[in-house]
Amino acid sequence: MKELLEKLNDSQREAVLYNDGPSLIIAGAGSGKTRVLTYKIAALLKSGLPPWTIMALTFTNKAAREMKDRIASLVDPAAAARLWMGTFHSIFLRMLRSEAALLGYPANFTIYDTADSKNLLKSIIKDMNLDDKVYKVGTVQARISAAKNDLVSPEAYAANPQRQLEDIQARRPLLKEVYQRYTERCRLASAMDFDDILLMTNILFRDHPEVLAAYQDRFRFILVDEYQDTNFSQYLIVKKLSEKHHRVCVVGDDSQSIYSFRGANIDNILKFKENYPESRLFKLEQ
Repeated sequence: MKELLEKLNDSQREAVLYNDGPSLIIAGAGSGKTRVLTYKIAALLKSGLPPWTIMALTFTNKAAREMKDRIASLVDPAAAARLWMGTFHSIFLRMLRSEAALLGYPANFTIYDTADSKNLLKSIIKDMNLDDKVYKVGTVQARISAAKNDLVSPEAYAANPQRQLEDIQARRPLLKEVYQRYTERCRLASAMDFDDILLMTNILFRDHPEVLAAYQDRFRFILVDEYQDTNFSQYLIVKKLSEKHHRVCVVGDDSQSIYSFRGANIDNILKFKENYPESRLFKLEQ
């Protein structure tokens, strides 16, 4: 452990060693945030925490792969391989496949990528005889995606005055029905799109508290990279999973959010102290 910590500066070392509760690590470009995350996980493994009790969430497969490779070089590669480390979508897809029956899906349910999703929407827009210059597929998809990331079902969408007003002003009053049909068609095909992975994880935890309790018990430490890019759906999953052990560490830069098209909510980082009152803040120096 000593030789591990010697490679860090003081602010990095302090952030790596703090494991007594929630922590927010603010790190600008070049301040070593990836190093802090990888060394923190390596230190947790060296302290005896089993790898399958650690969840580490990233935004890209490349980031997850690079971090896992670095951790493997610092500790036992077999331990690194057993971490629950990957993108939000890959980790919670793995979880959903295990629990699919509870949600009425087969374990081998289909995942629709962006192109699949657009093709289905095109077909629905055509079936409904809607003007595809007004109901542009990309715009419709973005509206549905934003609703799902806010955990808004088709029924709640149709009942939401603000969303309905926006659609009417944009001359898309039937978008609520497109959303309803899209959801029904996905369900009929035993398919989920990318946003459904997070939405269905939230529904799973809401409707099956025993499943949530089992995962809360299992994951003793949760780490999130690029926390400023999380949306409401992702925030809520992390919040729920960390409610038992209260050991969650998020790393982010409060001056940038690059995934705003996916509904990223900068408030998740700005209000971290409010959401986790007992949390500690660490600022990494270059």
